Amino acid sequence: MSRFLFPRWSNLLLPTIILAATTIPVYALFFVAYGFSPKTLDVGYQPTQVVPYSHALHAGELGLDCRYCHISVEKAAHASVPATQTCMNCHTLIRPDSPKLAKVKESFTTGLPVQWTRIHKLPEYAYFNHSAHVSRGIGCVSCHGRIDKMEIVYQNSPLSMGWCIECHRNPDVNLRPTSEITNLAFDGTTELSVDERAVLKDKFHIKPSDDCSTCHR
Repeated sequence: MSRFLFPRWSNLLLPTIILAATTIPVYALFFVAYGFSPKTLDVGYQPTQVVPYSHALHAGELGLDCRYCHISVEKAAHASVPATQTCMNCHTLIRPDSPKLAKVKESFTTGLPVQWTRIHKLPEYAYFNHSAHVSRGIGCVSCHGRIDKMEIVYQNSPLSMGWCIECHRNPDVNLRPTSEITNLAFDGTTELSVDERAVLKDKFHIKPSDDCSTCHR
């Protein structure tokens, strides 16, 4: 009778077992750390931009309307990133020699876009239309928070499926007149009565669906 309990070829499994034992815990640690990072969970994600643009100054102190830079938000699915020309409309005359504008001026000279880092991004399998929301009384602040108080923009809301569905099932709390869409200080829950929000809901024919096909097309 053979004195070996396992066949000789089973010796080849040893390196595989050792490799798995050393790499799987590292992979699991990385997977968990990345899965719970702000960039993955989105809330709190705050990358440093190539140009130090202050929304607190422009949208807050100076009162610049969101639509001046994000020109397509009322008529397209995506809120466009402003072209360099939009920046230079002001900064050709206002602080044109500021070192903070170096990348903007370089973009203006070369015609190459500024490489902004995107902050708010839904998964590719989820469909969202900015114009459909903005034109029906959902203000910028409902999703993006008080951008006008952010020196460096961060993601304020999770933009998760559950978070979106909650709004679709109870949209009244986020409704406002379209004249207040970009007024980030406007609070519909305190400045509008329940009846006024009901009137807006009827006016905009708001009956949001929570069917899968609404967002997953």
